[in-house]
Amino acid sequence: MKSYRQIVEEAKTEIPEVSIDDVKDEQEEDNDFVLLDVRDEDEYRAGYIPNAVHVTRGMLEFSVENYIPDRNQKVVVYCAAGLRSLLAAKSLREMGYTDTVSMAGGYRDWSSAGYPTEQDKPMSHEQLDRYSRHFMLTEVGEQGQAKLLDAKVLMVGAGGLGSPAGVYLGAAGIGQMGIIDSDVVELSNLQRQILHRTEAVGTPKVQSATTTIKSLNPDVEITPYNTRLTADNVEEIFSEYDLIVDGCDNFATRFLVNDAAYFMKKPVVHGSIFQFEGQVTLLDPNSGPCYRCMYPTPPPPGLVPS
Repeated sequence: MKSYRQIVEEAKTEIPEVSIDDVKDEQEEDNDFVLLDVRDEDEYRAGYIPNAVHVTRGMLEFSVENYIPDRNQKVVVYCAAGLRSLLAAKSLREMGYTDTVSMAGGYRDWSSAGYPTEQDKPMSHEQLDRYSRHFMLTEVGEQGQAKLLDAKVLMVGAGGLGSPAGVYLGAAGIGQMGIIDSDVVELSNLQRQILHRTEAVGTPKVQSATTTIKSLNPDVEITPYNTRLTADNVEEIFSEYDLIVDGCDNFATRFLVNDAAYFMKKPVVHGSIFQFEGQVTLLDPNSGPCYRCMYPTPPPPGLVPS
């Protein structure tokens, strides 16, 4: 049976090694290659090389195709000191990747040389457990979760549309949420507005929504606005947020949301529903049409049921 040292020495005869200086030069020359970090999660959290793709050595064979689908792409693999990366590069060769090399010295030498490193938003042990399923998703991962925790989202409306949005945004770990609604909870709301409970009947919806979301995820900081959105307050309120979620139930507010977001360059996730039909649209004033582009004027009062 071969020892670990023998396996590493064998890999060195098959896999070319490059220095940290070689990799730095390739980055500065903007050459086309993928830098692959195969360290464990705790090592990666402590710091990583900017723009590196992270797939742990234990998940490499299962997941690497999701991140590097082109088997002819040049891949530079690194680990902590340059041993695991040799074995990982060898495994990639065996999987059909044609141009894989290992970075000698690994992250240890890279950081010691003073080359650029990054570190994601630190998370508590509870957060690492709470969001662990997000970390498994290629589209989210720990970097995506860190962005969610830093995000600021305003919900316009805490009713039938705002309720599921608020529950899922809160559960996902949005760092700061604003909720604006001037209504109180009514018994007839409860069959669909899942933010609210029977004991909340008669209380402001923003208060009820805040209680529910905080009980689901205490990480979320919530600012309730127990008022109507108007031309007088819309700019001040919108200025605090990165994204607007439009779940209002009338066209006057919907057009106000659109106009303010357009001029303030705020993206809007617009939702509407009637019985069993619904529509969701992302309106980004930086890259596409706004709500008025699709519907230039509001319909006459009473024409469209709410």
